[in-house]
Amino acid sequence: MSNFQNQFLNSPPAVPRPADNFVVGPSPVGLTHDTIQRVERSLEQLDALQEAIAAEVDYDIPALPFELPTGFLLSVVVPVFNECDTVTRLLGRVQALPVPLEIIVVDDCSTDGTRDVLTRLQSIPNVTVILKDQNEGKGAALRTGFEHASGNVVIVQDADLEYDPRDIPSLLRPIVEDRADVVYGSRYLNRDLTVGSSGVHQFGNWALTVLSNLMTGMELTDMETCYKAIRRDLLQSMDLEQNRFGFEPEVTAKLAKLDVRIEELPVRYAARDWDEGKKIGIKDAIATVYCIFRYSLFG
Repeated sequence: MSNFQNQFLNSPPAVPRPADNFVVGPSPVGLTHDTIQRVERSLEQLDALQEAIAAEVDYDIPALPFELPTGFLLSVVVPVFNECDTVTRLLGRVQALPVPLEIIVVDDCSTDGTRDVLTRLQSIPNVTVILKDQNEGKGAALRTGFEHASGNVVIVQDADLEYDPRDIPSLLRPIVEDRADVVYGSRYLNRDLTVGSSGVHQFGNWALTVLSNLMTGMELTDMETCYKAIRRDLLQSMDLEQNRFGFEPEVTAKLAKLDVRIEELPVRYAARDWDEGKKIGIKDAIATVYCIFRYSLFG
């Protein structure tokens, strides 16, 4: 049995730290009638997620190709901003994974109806919905989600369907088997898996990754990837600061300064364009360059 598996068996579960934002979750157990109503609502919302995944043609969830340690729990943190058209399908895909998990959805003050969708889904037992009362950015939303994570491993999942949750089990395997502490899902290790990404977008990601590698000494192919699976104890020990997309270079630079094992694996990627709701732009690219230098040089 590996050291990592022993950690699952012998470590007490973490107690999530409170946040300053309003948390929507199941109400305390009250009268029997209220309890029955709450269970019925949970079943209805689970049915809704199952219907969302069933409506997708040829979206098959493969069986887990490796064994999980006893008591393993995955925390999936989903930062959301104005994704009412995709968030239900995304949560249905995540919910269908053959892994014990908790889903922590952090809405960054959406204005398009996303909050109404999430409020209807908040009664599902393993889903926590956090509604922020101020828009602060993806990095700030992730920090809030990380504070509530109690799983052995934490992974970030965007809500826009660009990344496919079916890749999550393969990213978990090196950590579960105690071969890595962190796993990045690269969109460019197998370019046949990347669909619709423009040449400009790919060049920008390549340039930022090269600069990050030069400053950190790492050999990544996709520093900007959403899919970063990290041991929870390691993640929660890091002092993260960036509120927007600077989270990616910040966490990468800070991981490079630690004595951790990092692995990269290919993942599927179906890019969307700015007119479809993509939110990162040139200002974020400039901020990323700043963060690469700042956190590589000064921590």
